[in-house]
Amino acid sequence: MIRVEPTGAVLGATIHGVDLARPMRNDDFAVILHALGHHGVLRFPGQNLGPGDVSRFSALFGEIQGNPIGPLDTTREFPEVGILSNLKENGQYIGASDAGQDWHTDMTYRDVAGFVNVLYGMRIPVRDGKPLGGTEFSNMHMVYEALPADIKARLDGATATHDFTKFWDMMRAKGSPRAALTDEQRRRRPPVSHKVLLTHPITGRKVLYCNPGFTDHIDGMKRAESDALLAYLFEFQLRQRFRHTHRWTEKDLLIWDNLGTIHRAIADYRPHEIRLIRRCQVMATKIFDPAFSRIARAA
Repeated sequence: MIRVEPTGAVLGATIHGVDLARPMRNDDFAVILHALGHHGVLRFPGQNLGPGDVSRFSALFGEIQGNPIGPLDTTREFPEVGILSNLKENGQYIGASDAGQDWHTDMTYRDVAGFVNVLYGMRIPVRDGKPLGGTEFSNMHMVYEALPADIKARLDGATATHDFTKFWDMMRAKGSPRAALTDEQRRRRPPVSHKVLLTHPITGRKVLYCNPGFTDHIDGMKRAESDALLAYLFEFQLRQRFRHTHRWTEKDLLIWDNLGTIHRAIADYRPHEIRLIRRCQVMATKIFDPAFSRIARAA
């Protein structure tokens, strides 16, 4: 029987009693969707999953993005399932070696925003008995509720522009081995605008929807005013009282809500300490449909 065990921290819960290698029962999915909205990050421990299992579970939540800047690798059976790893074969990384190593929210750079990330831990580095390569989150429900009233008033009805190239170029400036984006890749990801304050479709509560990785400016404001306000928001949303770190265990499947959280990957492991994770990024193609979000509210 499915059971939700909250972490007791500012977000997160462990889900017991579900084998994600098997087809999902409707009532179990309703519990999971409800828990996702209210806890932000869900851990399913001890899962034995192939890439097809990760893909099938991810697709329950919406359309899977696949490669954000290029065509899918159709030589792979499940090209929509990405690989995050510092493992090399024949001198080349087998996947994205430094993905997400600063604060951001996935897929805010798309006109259809991201809903969830689904990650499956295959190899987790451990040193002196301590797991490395954790994922840290901040709770955007709590951030919105804690914002001063005058800031909420300034942001009411505001939109902000999100730009894929901001995070990519920032990582390269820090020494990332990722190649520079080509003109064609930049054309594939033009800047888009989203509301700064969203009503979460599961909880019905407001969240702050901006992040240091992709949010470039607040629309309609002078650049200096926008920069100052975003700097304040970025500092505020990263205050320690809103944050929680997930420490990985092999065979963990982790799913998180990109509407209600921001996150970063912690790069505290060395090149010989191997981290290997499968990932699906799922767009918000279902969750804003009232019939779909009602599944969670009925749980």
